[in-house]
Amino acid sequence: MKHLTLLALILTLFGSGMAKAQEIAVLKYGGGGDWYSNPTSIPNLIQFCNANIGTKINPQPETVEPGSVSIFKYPFLHMTGHGNVYFTDEEAENLRTYLLSGGFLHIDDNYGMAPYLKRELQKVFPDKQLEELGADHPIFSQRFNFLEGLPKIHEHDGKRPQALGIFVEGRLVLLFTFECDLGDGWEDPSVHNDPEDVRQKALQMGANIVEYAFKS
Repeated sequence: MKHLTLLALILTLFGSGMAKAQEIAVLKYGGGGDWYSNPTSIPNLIQFCNANIGTKINPQPETVEPGSVSIFKYPFLHMTGHGNVYFTDEEAENLRTYLLSGGFLHIDDNYGMAPYLKRELQKVFPDKQLEELGADHPIFSQRFNFLEGLPKIHEHDGKRPQALGIFVEGRLVLLFTFECDLGDGWEDPSVHNDPEDVRQKALQMGANIVEYAFKS
């Protein structure tokens, strides 16, 4: 009943057209992790998407908290960081409702957040586990083709990049990009001094994720 009441409130406040909108927000989570890392990455990704895949996203992304009803205004949430992640039970329930209602969450591990994130995702979906996406998943063949799946942008431990997801009734509602550092590749060129071809791979993969999320 509580879930239905919250969903009714959401629809009253924001209507049922969330999935038709084209907006992105950054998720500010608790626990002390640096949710604010890579400050130029999302603005640069938005600029790339607006120029290359026909989106009309607000160039200045908003910041939202997982327990706020405001997350329902944004069909795409982005989350990153290096350290601890913590969701209260109320925040986990709100995120679950958001994802079940058509929202999409992309989490990019900036190196070090994985063990904390996996623990907290059990609060959001106690009955689900992260599943690896194969290279044949359509997220890798939207506007840009990645025949081998998720590209490697930065090295850390010499591990292969992984795209891990949570599915609800066949729909990918959450994507966790791991051992990849997509967000670093989206940052201003002067931040990491990445070769331009590496940065383009990161932006193109990011655009695929955005396009897939807006179409799903």
